[in-house]
Amino acid sequence: MFAKLAYSVFEQSIQDYHKFDNVDQPIENPFAKDQFEHLLYHKNWIDTVQWHFEDIIRDPNIDPVAALTLKRRIDASNQERTDMVEYIDSYFLQKYANVHVKETAKINSESPAWAFDRLSILALKIYHMQEEATRPEATQDHRDKCQAKLNILLEQRTDLSVAIDDLLSDIEKGDKFMKVYKQMKMYNDEELNPVLYQHKK
Repeated sequence: MFAKLAYSVFEQSIQDYHKFDNVDQPIENPFAKDQFEHLLYHKNWIDTVQWHFEDIIRDPNIDPVAALTLKRRIDASNQERTDMVEYIDSYFLQKYANVHVKETAKINSESPAWAFDRLSILALKIYHMQEEATRPEATQDHRDKCQAKLNILLEQRTDLSVAIDDLLSDIEKGDKFMKVYKQMKMYNDEELNPVLYQHKK
């Protein structure tokens, strides 16, 4: 099933990142570029690096200049993340291009790739909550609270995985159809963000 495959790739990406735990570590994607897993691994690597960007920028003692530089990197990462989601949706659009869509077919509230995006972030939450639930120097109360949260996250993983596989099955059978809207982000676009295009005058 696609969800189980995706989650295993996400876990591999997270484990690989934490061998270095360095936001500047270059990605070394172990999958061939023509494999679906290549997209999944790249997607989660972006998410994992951004997770740690978000940790770093919350340092109350961070240098303001360094924080601004990091904010620019987070913006660029967000754009790359969105691009990867669109690549993944393109894969599914091509995969199901010849499916006969039933007249009774309905559209889903999100595309398959955005559901995988949620699963990727969930994999990161589970990894880091597991760390907190087993952190030796933490209090027992802290570990117990984190374990309770981890149990909920694991339940959410099960539910989301079932929902993803059900969605893809429905699309394959023609009971649902894909309709992908390209993300029309405006704040990075020099033609759409007033702050940026006014500086071009």
